[in-house]
Amino acid sequence: MKLLITACCLLVLLAACTPGRTYHVTEGHTHTYYRITYLHDRSLDREITDEIQRFYHSLNPFDSLSIVSAVNMNRDVEVDSIFIHAFRVAEEVSRQTEGMFDITCAPLINAWGFGFKNMGRVTPALIDSLKSFVGYEKVRLEGRRVVKDDPRIMLNFSAVGDGCICDLIAARLDSLGIDDYLVDIGGEMTAKGVNPKGLPWHIGINKPVDDSTQTNNEIQQIIELSDRRGIATSGDYRNFYVRDGRKYAHTINPKTGYPAAADILSATIMARDCIVADAYATSCMALGREEAKKLLARHPELEYYFIYADSTGTFRTEYSPGMEKYLVK
Repeated sequence: MKLLITACCLLVLLAACTPGRTYHVTEGHTHTYYRITYLHDRSLDREITDEIQRFYHSLNPFDSLSIVSAVNMNRDVEVDSIFIHAFRVAEEVSRQTEGMFDITCAPLINAWGFGFKNMGRVTPALIDSLKSFVGYEKVRLEGRRVVKDDPRIMLNFSAVGDGCICDLIAARLDSLGIDDYLVDIGGEMTAKGVNPKGLPWHIGINKPVDDSTQTNNEIQQIIELSDRRGIATSGDYRNFYVRDGRKYAHTINPKTGYPAAADILSATIMARDCIVADAYATSCMALGREEAKKLLARHPELEYYFIYADSTGTFRTEYSPGMEKYLVK
């Protein structure tokens, strides 16, 4: 679930005080919404669209002409720098999480169906069959080519896609000497500098509510950013089912093949690169709160903010010591 972070800054006053420069907004919708706000002397619609298209050409699994589709169909293809970077990030996070993050688990996700609509058709035999060609250690890069241990292996980068696009656009803005911007791709964000009011960017973490319409955007916590950081949130409190009194999330445990028991309602991760934040946010949902904290304790470069429910159903929050300075009290 990606639409969990919203920009709280008011963009009514887009004219900057710097002569010749104005805050521009480039926005649209692809697989999700995007909104990029930046201080520059002209609109960068074309440049931003170019970066989005570069991502799609590389990693869009729904485009039969994309590189990842060619890999999944076992065509002989050289991968590009975007693919290589996303693969290496995913591979490293998979190692760090001991396989709880895995870009090869698409067959399991497809078997369960979005929102677990296929639950009645999922059997232990089916899961065991699919697990035989799921596992990050069964695929590798050799130069610019992907080598699979099993031709049925399929790669899906959707868990890091929005974060990857954030980084591509942020890097393009950096290359143009832009110091003030907010890149928002489906709720995953990279922020740098100040907003149109000359203040740090305010990013809101939505309060978890069981709202299937996704219209309730009540803010749980505001985070203040100005020092080029990526931030991503994963949360499944709008897509879950209850069995035997336990809540099961839309996140799949790649090691078991079954939905992960969800004791984290929302996991927000802050990192230098948004693609890294994206991957670890997803990982935390699969790991659960205690294991996620152990993981993040080994990564002081990452900050986290968790929302969870205690035994009475009351919302609780927990965050890393380093995150506190970013929280608006």
